[in-house]
Amino acid sequence: MTEKNLSIKKKGMTVLLLSFAIYAAAVCGLVIGIQKNWLLFGISLFFICTTWLLWPGLKVIKPQEALVLTLFGKYVGTLKEPGFYFVNPFCTAVNPAARTRLRQSGDITKETTQMAAMSAAEAATKKISLKIMTLDNNRQKINDCLGNPVEIGIAVTWKVHDTAKAVFQVDNYKEFLSLQCDSALRNIVRIYPYDIAPNVDTTGDGMADEGSLRGSSEIVAARIRDEIQQRVQEAGLEILEARITHLAYAPEIAAVMLQRQQASAIIDARKMIVDGAVGMVEMALEHLSEKEVVTLDEERKAAMVSNLLVVLCGNHDAQPVINTGSLY
Repeated sequence: MTEKNLSIKKKGMTVLLLSFAIYAAAVCGLVIGIQKNWLLFGISLFFICTTWLLWPGLKVIKPQEALVLTLFGKYVGTLKEPGFYFVNPFCTAVNPAARTRLRQSGDITKETTQMAAMSAAEAATKKISLKIMTLDNNRQKINDCLGNPVEIGIAVTWKVHDTAKAVFQVDNYKEFLSLQCDSALRNIVRIYPYDIAPNVDTTGDGMADEGSLRGSSEIVAARIRDEIQQRVQEAGLEILEARITHLAYAPEIAAVMLQRQQASAIIDARKMIVDGAVGMVEMALEHLSEKEVVTLDEERKAAMVSNLLVVLCGNHDAQPVINTGSLY
């Protein structure tokens, strides 16, 4: 079903004033007719009882709002332009997601909200918002490509693009969007590891790469957005952006993964220290040989290298020892 925009004249104020004029004339005719003319009395009573039927046809549309109208089950069209309209009084506004409350901007309702207030605002909620909305999807526990459980949450920025598809193609477009966000998030997260891992292909080209949830958040978010857009296209929704709002290991393995990261950091630091120490020892020996400060045989070189490496690679300050004798 394709959206059909109604291009009708904004006669709402004219019809409203006309109905008031009819009521005023009918009341005068009722007073006069009850005294002199019973026919005038009957006509005036008829208009008093039926003129109010015009009022359900008065529709006020604000900017960035739309109203999907049906007449006896048939889709008539959608009002999008702001203004005060008069339509067929028997037309019915349709919005199956009117009472749906999700964790999103402009649509958050506390559980303590009274039903009376909801009923009073029901006419307004029949209108479909065309504004940009942000869905804060609940955090999910998902296994990454290595089987490690991670907690991840996303915020999806979206809007209604085609009101007819949103209303008639799916049962409830808000719930449909939320479920598709959950499904798309799971599909994409299962492709990536949390951290960079060897021999992992995240692009599908058959070659290992360095993609990860933590290091490639922009790429992951873009793929999630494309996945959601593909799923909600038939519902008339447009996904503008998807962002990762929360990313962490699941509590049951967080402590173990922290120890793993600490161990990896210690190993990398030790490797860097050893590489630097070897370079410094090599430079010291070269300078001593070039300037002929002292002549060292292989045994003395080995002792000097050992001492320098202990000093440079140790965690504590060196304790100097004065040698007053000979090595032999």
